[in-house]
Amino acid sequence: MKKITGLGGVFIKAKDPKSLAAWYQEVLGIGFNNSSYVDLPFSDEQGKITSGYNVLSFFQSDSNYFAPSEKQVMINLRVQDLFALLEELREKKVTIVGDPMDEEYGKFGWIMDPEGNKIELWEPPVK
Repeated sequence: MKKITGLGGVFIKAKDPKSLAAWYQEVLGIGFNNSSYVDLPFSDEQGKITSGYNVLSFFQSDSNYFAPSEKQVMINLRVQDLFALLEELREKKVTIVGDPMDEEYGKFGWIMDPEGNKIELWEPPVK
């Protein structure tokens, strides 16, 4: 079974997410447009936009979205067949965090790595 299909995004805790996003926009040219997250679309070698995207998002430093991890960064990995993957990981004694969700943005599940990093697994919706 193909498990991971790519990076879905990077989530970073910040004291002031909107100010940090504004800095990234001003200094690095990333178009946050007064938000604390941005979708970064995929493109081909010629720069033509293709399907799919990565997310860069800043969360409040006291957000519990990363819990039970106490780390400041969480990665989101794109996956195929999330529910089957979670079952396979459960059989391998990987710590599953919370209940998987099926939302309009796709299916989500969470695991912990051996060093206490929470990893979000995301199966994008079929379009």
